[in-house]
Amino acid sequence: MLERELGIEVYASRSLGIGGKIRQLPEDFVVEEILSNGSKAETAPIEAPQVSGRGRYLVCVLVKRNWDTILAVKTIANQLGIDSERIQIAGIKDAKAVTAQHISISRTIPEQVSQIKIKNIRLHPLRFLDDKIHSGMLFGNKFHITIKAIVHSSSKIEERTENVQNELESFGGTPNFFGHQRFGTIRPVTHLVGKNLVRSEWEEAALTFLAKSSEYEHPESRQAREQLWKTENFREALHYFPHKLGYERIMLNHLAKYSRDFVGAFRRLPTKLLQLFVQAYQSYLFNRFLSQRIKLGIPLNEIQTGDQTMSVGSQKRLALPLIGFKQLLSSGVQGEIERQVLEKENVKPPNFHISTMPEISAAGGLRTAVVSINGFSMGKPSEDSANSFRRKLSLDFTLRSGSYATIVLREFMKPQYPIKAGF
Repeated sequence: MLERELGIEVYASRSLGIGGKIRQLPEDFVVEEILSNGSKAETAPIEAPQVSGRGRYLVCVLVKRNWDTILAVKTIANQLGIDSERIQIAGIKDAKAVTAQHISISRTIPEQVSQIKIKNIRLHPLRFLDDKIHSGMLFGNKFHITIKAIVHSSSKIEERTENVQNELESFGGTPNFFGHQRFGTIRPVTHLVGKNLVRSEWEEAALTFLAKSSEYEHPESRQAREQLWKTENFREALHYFPHKLGYERIMLNHLAKYSRDFVGAFRRLPTKLLQLFVQAYQSYLFNRFLSQRIKLGIPLNEIQTGDQTMSVGSQKRLALPLIGFKQLLSSGVQGEIERQVLEKENVKPPNFHISTMPEISAAGGLRTAVVSINGFSMGKPSEDSANSFRRKLSLDFTLRSGSYATIVLREFMKPQYPIKAGF
């Protein structure tokens, strides 16, 4: 089961789900960013008659459809003729979605931004500021989701949705699992590569990234990976690896010349991507810790002896560790859960200091075990014109930054096959 491989092994709610599919169209998954100062990026913003303020940074709302955030920023930078480092964001948004977020661009003017013409990307200048946009400014995201292709009657959809909603309210929210996209939705291997890097298994990491295939990826990509898995011939692989697998081809170019220099091959990739591998493994371990605690029936809304906590507003909340070389394990029963998981994984916190490539080391931290679902509302089930004899349902809610809408949606949908359901 896919979710089990990602460490997501349990539900908070026991009520039956409504099934259905998400993301049949990007418009079915709308994300609007909210900053800590209350500023909300809207997908249909009201055009400001005049850009206000003074400062080095021009703050804009970026609205994108079906675009990866990093690629969108890079494409905007290319059109402006600037380095992408001059564009800052508060957080990465879903790719298969319509999203709105704040960005800041240093040393540019609204007239230059208005010249940008990129399909499915719009930029709306707001104001000048002395400070650039950064992750510390992010409060959270508002989601407007349409679940389609639901087979149940309207009354059953409403009943099941309300039952799950009531259970989650009693639970205090939803378990704060890292969502499916953290690990790669079509080919969830990011955390596996991270595990190899943490354990200094550079050859295994390279083969996992390059050659571990998934039944859900494009047949051309899958066949190329399977062929390389059998032969481990990097020079030959360059002839048949699809050009769309850009990062893989960068590594293959290096390994074609230096077939045993796996560290050197990884050094050809962006540091941010390498850090994502390690962070994905931290996320997997966190998911395992959280799943095991729920399985054992230990409450998430009651602090036990040995638990660690974080302040959320005026409240103290249970927090579990994101394992790193500086982060202490919990003690008590939770600490025993963490030690057992790490022992089974054959990894220890000091391993997250990666001496061969210190820039991708992870110090660790804490993450709340539960996330509140704010402003939850449900529309009326209606006929789904895109799927004959099916119904659709819209849900609206807001989550704090770093939490995943798909983790909320899985509670309401209980998908049997998450990838087919659009996760």
